[in-house]
Amino acid sequence: MSGWTGQRRGYSSARILREAGYKGEMRAVGDLVIDMLGHLRRCGFDAFAPDKALNPTDAQNAFGRWDNVYQATVVDGRQAIWAKRHPA
Repeated sequence: MSGWTGQRRGYSSARILREAGYKGEMRAVGDLVIDMLGHLRRCGFDAFAPDKALNPTDAQNAFGRWDNVYQATVVDGRQAIWAKRHPA
């Protein structure tokens, strides 16, 4: 997953692979910024290789930054906030 153009495909590809049962490592590589890390992990990425070093504390904090999410999460089973508001 490199560069800003077309990078959203990586999110979708990771999610599809995880939902299909893929258990291997998925590595996000390239122009990664702190704000992306939580979203990448929620979609299924479990390894990160940014072009430029990220502050380790900031990176770790990024994974727990938001308690509520708008989309269901593949890796940790978090429920989307809209589903919490309108249970089936």
